Amino acid sequence: MNKTSDLAKKIIVALDVGSKEKALLLVKQLEEARVFKVGLRLFSAEGPSLLQEIKNLGRNVFLDLKLHDIPNTVADAVRVAVRHNAFMLTLHSSGGREMMQRAAEAAAEEAEKKGTTKPLLLAVTILTSLKDEQLREIGMEEDTLNQVLKLAKLAKQAGVDGIVCSPQEIEIVKRELGEDFLVVAPGIRPSWAAAHDQKRILTPLLAIQKGADFLVIGRPIIAAESPQEAYLKIMEELEGAVDTSHGKNSV
Repeated sequence: MNKTSDLAKKIIVALDVGSKEKALLLVKQLEEARVFKVGLRLFSAEGPSLLQEIKNLGRNVFLDLKLHDIPNTVADAVRVAVRHNAFMLTLHSSGGREMMQRAAEAAAEEAEKKGTTKPLLLAVTILTSLKDEQLREIGMEEDTLNQVLKLAKLAKQAGVDGIVCSPQEIEIVKRELGEDFLVVAPGIRPSWAAAHDQKRILTPLLAIQKGADFLVIGRPIIAAESPQEAYLKIMEELEGAVDTSHGKNSV
């Protein structure tokens, strides 16, 4: 596997659009991209059949629904996601240890029954749109970093594969929980892109250097005049990160 192909696995393109037609056009345009995020908006508009259509194009789906409900309900939803061949799946760590444990067990059991690979189960910690003052408003610790770390530790104890956190928390999570515990970083903005509603952001280059396993990038790619050119520009930046890395981030 060459360097470019390996780097392509690290970039998750967020299909933050409202229709199947727009989503599939982007999947076809971005020939090098391997993983595409289907979030709540698109999934609500098009349903699970879209997941199979993306799979039929030879790509993987990051199903980002941020499940948060009672343990039985979340476990059942995870089983359905496995049947729909989700490559990655999110749930909220604030749902608690039992909810996450049941989800991890359901993913493993359903994958074994189906004879397929278990999806990567990822616990969302603190949304990248939130800052310390917003945490205070909802009754959580005002220190975002400590809150992320606390939820990350709970997620690892519950048996999930990794977490979703802002790029600013990558290093401490990797240091405290180990290199094998996956970190998926949204809030990724190239230096030439606007921040929009993301608060705790970082460039792709810095996020990879800090140890991110996957980068979620949406508007800088899909809203560009040429999504393919924007994607390739980010890939070039990441190739620079790999060329200068001789440790954990080399691919």
